[in-house]
Amino acid sequence: MKHVTHIKDLGPEGVEAVLAQAAAWKLKAPTQALFPGTILGMVFFNPSLRTRTSFEAVMLRGGGNAIILDVGAGVWKLEHREGAVMNADRAEHLKEAAPVLSRFVDMLGVRTFSQGGGDEEDEVDPIIGAFRKWATVPVVSMESAREHPCQGLADVLTLRETFGSTKKLPVTLTWAPHIKPLPKAVPNSFLLSAAAAGCEVRVAHPPGFELHPAVRAEAEAYAKATGGSVTYTHDQDEALAGSRAVYAKSWGPSAAAAYSPNDVTALLASYSGWMPTRRTMSRAAKDAAFLHCLPVRRNVEVADEVLDHPSSRVVDEAGNRYHVQRSLLHWMRSQSR
Repeated sequence: MKHVTHIKDLGPEGVEAVLAQAAAWKLKAPTQALFPGTILGMVFFNPSLRTRTSFEAVMLRGGGNAIILDVGAGVWKLEHREGAVMNADRAEHLKEAAPVLSRFVDMLGVRTFSQGGGDEEDEVDPIIGAFRKWATVPVVSMESAREHPCQGLADVLTLRETFGSTKKLPVTLTWAPHIKPLPKAVPNSFLLSAAAAGCEVRVAHPPGFELHPAVRAEAEAYAKATGGSVTYTHDQDEALAGSRAVYAKSWGPSAAAAYSPNDVTALLASYSGWMPTRRTMSRAAKDAAFLHCLPVRRNVEVADEVLDHPSSRVVDEAGNRYHVQRSLLHWMRSQSR
């Protein structure tokens, strides 16, 4: 049984296989239904627009079906902690819920954000880990505390469509401001996916916003294996110089638990100058593309003039979620037989 909840479940070879099939099927759709009679159960602990719609579209167009389960809204609130005394508002434990759902569906998708317990807890990824432990069907991540692998795959597919190849392609992942601290799943996944695809990744962020050392080490191992590279800087201009793609995303400080809410708000506001503008983009290569996972807070995280510019690939990037997820689910099922 093959789960795909993190990029390491694919590795560089799996990333290449999934992306190659996604690109091929995007050009020429499969001649037969890929998922006839197959049911994907989709468990949402958190809201979704692109993820929910794209996965459901994959199943329906592939001859299968998707069952949507919103935790706490029509579905019991779920407990994942082993040994928990369940005397609060979580009425069902994943020890029962995951294997029961596995009796009804052929695959399980899970979307669960960071619980706000800090970087070390996010690195453990407790809820997605509990599904992997207790489900008896393949589990795919629809975003978790640590990663959003489908987003990372869609990002790389967009880069390849734009530039032809990602081998040694210089790309910048830049921190962006926000009204609140956000999880690191998306920046983690872009870093890991781009490194696995052989990019030369420059990561730019203010001091104190470092990504987890384990994520950094994993990305650097992928880059070494694929001929890419990963560098880090607190100088946004340095990271942008000559870059062919600019990926902007906000994330919270690396020691968020040590800050009060007011401290974090003030810290985020102090770096408002990191918001991408056309002036920011002018520091990159002339043909640089702009990427963002969406949703985006216009004129807080990214300026209108960047999102509405012809160099923006954010809608194409979102559309590619369908193509990579179709390929990923097919790959996952083929590996599980």
